[in-house]
Amino acid sequence: MARAAMNAPSPVHALADAAPTPFWLDDPARPAAQPALVGDENCDLLVVGGGYSGLWTALLAKERDPQRDVVLVEGAEIGWAASGRNGGFCAASLTHGLGNGLARWPGELAKLEELGIRNLDAIGEAVARYGIDCDFERTGEIDIATEPYQIAELKEAAEDAAKLGLDRHTFLDEDELRAEVDSPTFRAGLWDRDGVAMVNPAKLAWGLKQACLGLGVRIYERTRATALASEGMGMAVRTPYGRVFARHVALGTNAFPSLVKRVRPYIVPVYDHALMTEPLTDEQLAAIGWKNRQGLSDSNNHFHYFRITADHRILWGGYDIVYRYRGGVRAEYDHHPETYEKLARHFFRCFPQLEGLRFTHTWGGAIDTCSRFSAFFGTAHAGRVAYAAGYTGLGVGATRFGADVMLDLLAGERTERTELEMVRSKPLPFPPEPLRWAGIGITQWSMTRADTHGGRRNLWLKAMDKVGLGFDS
Repeated sequence: MARAAMNAPSPVHALADAAPTPFWLDDPARPAAQPALVGDENCDLLVVGGGYSGLWTALLAKERDPQRDVVLVEGAEIGWAASGRNGGFCAASLTHGLGNGLARWPGELAKLEELGIRNLDAIGEAVARYGIDCDFERTGEIDIATEPYQIAELKEAAEDAAKLGLDRHTFLDEDELRAEVDSPTFRAGLWDRDGVAMVNPAKLAWGLKQACLGLGVRIYERTRATALASEGMGMAVRTPYGRVFARHVALGTNAFPSLVKRVRPYIVPVYDHALMTEPLTDEQLAAIGWKNRQGLSDSNNHFHYFRITADHRILWGGYDIVYRYRGGVRAEYDHHPETYEKLARHFFRCFPQLEGLRFTHTWGGAIDTCSRFSAFFGTAHAGRVAYAAGYTGLGVGATRFGADVMLDLLAGERTERTELEMVRSKPLPFPPEPLRWAGIGITQWSMTRADTHGGRRNLWLKAMDKVGLGFDS
């Protein structure tokens, strides 16, 4: 037995042939880019950014007023950044989970949950209405306890959900959980049965692009917005080969530096990484169950998220939160071999029955983290510019809500969205360097220590909790 164990292949060998590219974007159906902007354009609304935030804003603007003249500019290609690299968890939560919502907006959390479910319903309706082929499955998600102390936390979360009148949450003991998905590391779970859908994220972005084009939105790809300034009664945005003059501008740049400079201290770009396996055989699927195809995530501070795809692959991501000094979003930051190796080891610890499975893709991408873990909103230039940012990894669904908020703000309307404390308030900004670097490093060390010490938060984390300054993904 000892000799066999010594000769067993290392989990890292499963990475040997993996392509260093996002699985979702490695698709022959990837649409061709629209031409870049050359010369000047005029429009009613300019949307900057071709991820979910910008695409939903352009689409909803045309749905609200089909006569509105809308232009969207994207610095690279539609969906190439976070919108084409994420895990495909399309969540109803607007607050990065119940716990974060209760800590920050307890008085309006019930309303936020209602708006979140309505938002997720509307996403499903849009996918159907526009015929977007993105493997949209409303499977729900299970939060998993892998340590004994986490079981009590999940039970408390189930009680909090019940007090809010949310009947979609079900606590699962170990046997019930392992009947859904079988791993020797699983101890209990909390299944949100209706609050999360699984999607192919790149296909969702490409489908939204086509829907926008179909409604008359003019999209310019490979057109980076470089400067924003007032121009008469409107705004002017400069690009490498032209300008766009617009009455209003909506910024969906998220992790990238905002054209409104005062917004930049609120955002820290952090890097998250993921692996994708080869398709599982029928025997491998039977070994782990997973018949109901829920999204899964564990309950550690440094957590993993994992889901099964339409062709029976497993996406396995998360755990490390990689921050570079002075931040920034750069192509060379996309890959982190040390994290890939760590994720591979963790994968086979979770699913030892899948020993021998290979990974086909490895990749990373930037997340727009803010100190309250959920989006914030605002306007600039006398209300002619609106922005939404800080989704902290839960932007697949919440960006549609953010798009509605930006359009409300640009219209000067008082709505049930703009009246929310969540919309009217801002998170705490991150401190400048080198305090930011030091603070993030101490926080990461403290989070790791909590994960290995029964969840006990040290004085640093308690102080961060008290002032509302956090760091998460």
